[in-house]
Amino acid sequence: MSSVIPRLVVAAPSSGAGKTTVATGLIAALAARGLKVSPHKVGPDYIDPGYHALAAGRPGRNLDAWMSGPERIAPLFAHGAAGADVAVVEGVMGLYDGAAGRGELASTAQVAKLLRAPVVLVVDASSQSRSVAALVHGFASWDPQVRLAGVILNKVASDRHETLLREALEEGSGVPVLGAVRRAGAVDTPSRHLGLVPAVERSAEALRAVREMGELVAASVDLDAVLALARTAPPLTDAPWSAAAEVEPAPGPRPRIALAGGAAFSFSYAENAELLAAAGAEVVPFDPLHDERLPERTAALVIGGGFPEVYVSELSANAALRAAVAELAAAGAPVVGECAGLLYLGRELDGLPMCGVLDSTARMTPRLTLGYREAVALADSPLAAAGSRVRGHEFHRTATDPAAGPSPAWGWRTPTGPHTEGHLHGSVHASYLHLHWTGAPALPSRLVRHAAAWAAGARLS
Repeated sequence: MSSVIPRLVVAAPSSGAGKTTVATGLIAALAARGLKVSPHKVGPDYIDPGYHALAAGRPGRNLDAWMSGPERIAPLFAHGAAGADVAVVEGVMGLYDGAAGRGELASTAQVAKLLRAPVVLVVDASSQSRSVAALVHGFASWDPQVRLAGVILNKVASDRHETLLREALEEGSGVPVLGAVRRAGAVDTPSRHLGLVPAVERSAEALRAVREMGELVAASVDLDAVLALARTAPPLTDAPWSAAAEVEPAPGPRPRIALAGGAAFSFSYAENAELLAAAGAEVVPFDPLHDERLPERTAALVIGGGFPEVYVSELSANAALRAAVAELAAAGAPVVGECAGLLYLGRELDGLPMCGVLDSTARMTPRLTLGYREAVALADSPLAAAGSRVRGHEFHRTATDPAAGPSPAWGWRTPTGPHTEGHLHGSVHASYLHLHWTGAPALPSRLVRHAAAWAAGARLS
């Protein structure tokens, strides 16, 4: 089985070069031409895919070789890009940066090779002229299996500057220039402690920013050349990923699983909800900022990542929902909190009352905790069986007290020794660890089985 999906990867020499602006602008500009564009993001990032989704009108999906496994990258891409005319994959960090100490694993370069996709390098040209050719030549020649097929110059100061850059690249790199983008503060997006402000929090402002990115790229980049390059990608022979093929539906009536969303809990991977549905659940979204009760007949609750620290006053003021969450947990229904969900389930966040399900408090800190983790489940829970091994990602500037409960959720090794993290309390599993369930489909299957058993009045061991 093979499929021809025109595609390209947008990469950069390092973070901060402007690849998110260029990638989002490309998606918006191509969509404005009437094309169906499939947006993808390398790595665990939740925020960039939100802007991609606004630009494309379809979900932005992640391709993370650490959490999902290299063998699933092409199938997940084919699943997400089904029916699209072209796919744009935004890279992460620098082109060759991946999981620390793991070589190319989870790098943009690895994903480009797995997808057999041409790479367009976005170069911040603001402080260089002729040196740009040496930089591009180095990136193009570092790994012969990575096809660096085009350059987009970003933050170009003037026509004269652009001429110097183009002349240098024509002379010294052999990589064609697909466009030159001028410095443009109008399309900047605001940032805070964990990066860009999510699109879901900005509504009309985010839509305007995406439209301006599309207009900027359309005026600065040769879109016909970009499409021609994307069409040089060879057919993919991998079958599209299927949630139904990864899980076995739970017997009996479909349990209803409430999935937190909205501005405070905007971090989620589309495939996680697809796996829950394929495993037999009815997935019902709700917004803890506005809904005063859980969905009727909720049999399990999933509260993912986001920014509860930004909305702590509003979340605390919704006392009715906090009480409903605590009541559901006390009744023994499965409850899963991931990062932001961990904070919401505790007693307090920055001094304001939360749900009180866990005997913990949380606060903002100046320290960023960031990195991939290889973890093992330390005890049975409705989410994971003891001994289950997963690969996840931590990204937060908060801390909980205690850092781990009497029964921790996960354990992993650090350079200084064993580390435990998270809380298991009754039917509650709460942790800072973000997981892409495509890499561990036994987890959503187990969660749905426990939800179905609880709804039927039983309790699984």
